[in-house]
Amino acid sequence: WILDRTQLLDKMAKCFCKLVGADGTGIVGMLSLEQASETAPTVISGEITGLTSGKHGFAVHVFGDLSNPPVSLGEHFNPYGKNHGSPDADERHTGSLGNIEANADGKAVVHIEDKLVKLIGPQSIIGRSLAVASGEDDLGAGGHEQSLINGNAGPAVAFGVVGIKC
Repeated sequence: WILDRTQLLDKMAKCFCKLVGADGTGIVGMLSLEQASETAPTVISGEITGLTSGKHGFAVHVFGDLSNPPVSLGEHFNPYGKNHGSPDADERHTGSLGNIEANADGKAVVHIEDKLVKLIGPQSIIGRSLAVASGEDDLGAGGHEQSLINGNAGPAVAFGVVGIKC
């Protein structure tokens, strides 16, 4: 039996991403991702715990390879060759999802609706990774040499692969 991903995802796509922290961090999270049709926004929701309080960059990365993170995750998913920017900017990587914010207890409640991130179609992020950065994403406006590349948010401290939900 061969899974035809196109037939499976021609209507509504439901996925999940279990996030784990880098060694010793204790970061864990579970996110659900849903897209009603190829033209609909993708909704990412869930919780991540064990973070330091404050803002953390959040992005889709090219690879779903967790063998040697953060290096094996690759860069932000950027199929159109854009500069890094805020989620509401015209100029941004598809994978640039801005910041999530952890409270004093290290818990971040995630609810993002994004029009560029796709679960359905040729630019699907299924099999790619989601990552939480160590620091705040400057949304491409920080003036640092890394601002237009990755928001100068620092290395990934938690990551997971986007998979199809049964």
